[in-house]
Amino acid sequence: MQKKKTPDRSYGEKLIRLFARLMFTGQKHSLTDLAKFLGCSKQTVLRLVDDITLAYDVPLRDEMRGGRKWVWIERGDHHTGQEPAALLSEGEHRTLQMCRAFTEHLLGRDTFDEIERAIEKSGHHLPAGVEDGTVFGVVRSGVIDYTKHEEVLRALLSGMEHRRVCEVSYRSLGAPAAKVFHIKPLQIFAHHETVYVHARRARTPGQPYKSPKYDPLLALHRFENVETTDVPFHRPSGYSFEKVMNQGFGVWTQKRFRVVVELEGWAAAFARERTWSPDQEIADLSGGRLRLAFWSTSEPEVMSLLLGFGACARLREPAVLVEKLRHEVMQMGRGYETTAEQAESPD
Repeated sequence: MQKKKTPDRSYGEKLIRLFARLMFTGQKHSLTDLAKFLGCSKQTVLRLVDDITLAYDVPLRDEMRGGRKWVWIERGDHHTGQEPAALLSEGEHRTLQMCRAFTEHLLGRDTFDEIERAIEKSGHHLPAGVEDGTVFGVVRSGVIDYTKHEEVLRALLSGMEHRRVCEVSYRSLGAPAAKVFHIKPLQIFAHHETVYVHARRARTPGQPYKSPKYDPLLALHRFENVETTDVPFHRPSGYSFEKVMNQGFGVWTQKRFRVVVELEGWAAAFARERTWSPDQEIADLSGGRLRLAFWSTSEPEVMSLLLGFGACARLREPAVLVEKLRHEVMQMGRGYETTAEQAESPD
């Protein structure tokens, strides 16, 4: 029975699956069989083969036989019977293990299992005694379980790969119900243990289109459904994720503003270790204090950062945010005063 094509698999996943099949089976495979295995066209298989050949120093061979093209990876010396040198060095294998451990909680079960199998297979060629990856770990408190969101992720990846508009059902934080709209998915990224989708709004059929002030920034776990449509889109010319998302502090997009804060104690030491925006400025003050200036596009994230520093931080600019932070601190104080009065009440 012919295997159905699975267009929801991304080009990168196909590349990994093809590479693993060729590398670890040691057999010759026809383009027809590989196309069925990957759920794609033979032309796509040829592109994948070319990418493997160009990107890695792999002895990939091909031949025409019986009117069909066959490809394989040469494994070992046919005269000596020796296995080839390890595809991954010990250092590369260890780095892959570290990446696996640090991102496990951000991956769905299927994706993680694929990585696990790849690591096990690559480890087959390494000398005995190489660490199995147990030296790496991650603290999972407060993380999101992305296993149940794998179908959504694959649908978004399909939309990105094939440049197709996606119809999404998305429920914002605190919203009573999900809203249905159309997007052009551009980038999937992780920030503070959360996976996000950066996109552009697309026209919804039968509805007037109004260009939003800012591009949608959507949390993966808040999608209730994603369907790829037949409507094509072009990736914006000159689009750069780094320029869009990594030019200031925070991911939520508002008007860019400058933040100036004075820090002391542990907060000052903590701030020195990190980059808050590419054009930040740090100046030493008396008593070990620190003056930090950086750019941001997200007031809520700046407030959250400063509240986390507690009494070790004092915001100086911008004035509008200083007033908002002062009001927030007063409200927090009132809440604790009420709690203390209730605890002392004989009733």
